[in-house]
Amino acid sequence: MSAPLPDAGRNWVDARAPEGLKPWLKLGRFDRPIGIWLLLLPGWQGITLALAQSRTTPDLHDLWLFVGFAMGACLMRAAGCAFNDIIDRDIDAKVARTAARPIPSGRISVKQAWAFVVGCSLVSLTILLTLNLTAILLGVGSLALVAAYPFMKRITWWPQAWLGLTFNWGALMGYAAATTTLLAWGQYPTIGMVDFGLPIGRLTIAAVLLYLGGVFWTLGYDTIYALQDIEDDAMVGVKSSARRLGQGVKRGVGAFYGAAVISAGLAGTMAGLGAIFYVGLGASAAHLAWQVRALKPADGALALKLFKSNREAGLILLAAIALGAVSLPF
Repeated sequence: MSAPLPDAGRNWVDARAPEGLKPWLKLGRFDRPIGIWLLLLPGWQGITLALAQSRTTPDLHDLWLFVGFAMGACLMRAAGCAFNDIIDRDIDAKVARTAARPIPSGRISVKQAWAFVVGCSLVSLTILLTLNLTAILLGVGSLALVAAYPFMKRITWWPQAWLGLTFNWGALMGYAAATTTLLAWGQYPTIGMVDFGLPIGRLTIAAVLLYLGGVFWTLGYDTIYALQDIEDDAMVGVKSSARRLGQGVKRGVGAFYGAAVISAGLAGTMAGLGAIFYVGLGASAAHLAWQVRALKPADGALALKLFKSNREAGLILLAAIALGAVSLPF
């Protein structure tokens, strides 16, 4: 009978899932849903920002975007985690927090894990193909970020920054997917003699600023997360922003969060959101400030708690964008 992984805590997989499915669900990190939220929320924020900026009333297509992005976040987070575990299996075996994961513990083979990655990716592709051409191309482009991420901890002190680029890509995709433009036949993008005939989306400075804010947000919260492994990482030679910042980790996280709030505020300004947005942004900033004040670099359990609280920080910002749209004068 499999035991809960060290950083999973009480979860539905260990409590209720059939024993035979537990290794697979743990491979996809379904026992730790916080990662799904952190991947999903930028996408939902991008969709909401696009709807707010265009001042359109959400319809069934927009509802599907929220549902489709949720499904895609679950599947692609699972595929990404499995891919990461395949690449990191030798390192994971030497780190106390990760040694019991399905691959290093031998419960799932590397070949089986690859099949899991391919299966999740193919289902995700069917969801992606329901979006407009711009969002599809952005989705395909994200694969390069996902593929490179496991190697970043080997070559840079800032793998958390690369994770930020990867995890927040959904903000651009969501914004593009919610700005579908229907063109006349013959006006669609072409390659050679092939007319794709797909609706296209667009990106604005507001979308890019939202994405940039998300990158800084991830850099902050994943630096907190990395504090759990700082000793093991040093022992096996894995690099991280937590190790690089050292005694200055609280100042560093504070600076990252400050940049995230400023970028999100500029995104709201460029999108023309109403005054309530800034009230919500202030609440999100207060939440992030609480994390920095509470942070104790030597307390791994507290670091995990603060890291998980970023679901609330992201939901507050999502609500701020939505309320900022509601408070716009029509």
